[in-house]
Amino acid sequence: MAGRRGNAATGRAAYRLGLRAEAFAALMFRLKGYRILARRLKTPAGEIDMVVRRGGSLAIVEVKARAQGEVVEAILPRQQRRLERAAAHFIGRNPALSGLDLRFDVVLVAPGRLPQHLADAWRP
Repeated sequence: MAGRRGNAATGRAAYRLGLRAEAFAALMFRLKGYRILARRLKTPAGEIDMVVRRGGSLAIVEVKARAQGEVVEAILPRQQRRLERAAAHFIGRNPALSGLDLRFDVVLVAPGRLPQHLADAWRP
């Protein structure tokens, strides 16, 4: 895992990039008529970047950002399961949302491009 290590400055830059990408994604969802129910939600199963709702749909959103290059990284099956467990925890704490159509969305953010919203990227 030595390749995944970076210095503190690189880590801070990546963190700031992620925050900007999430803010941009939140703005995009608001403009599309979604209501943001939660951002950077921490659960025992892991963090959910964003929970949004529009009408009868509830979306658990993973935001992926890169400072350079193509943003084509898929959510790996292990990450999907983590998000599914985190979503189950969130809905368990918010039973009024349990009747909504649950989906998992991904927002890809790259410099110089509009965010790409992949609605219903996978189903458990």
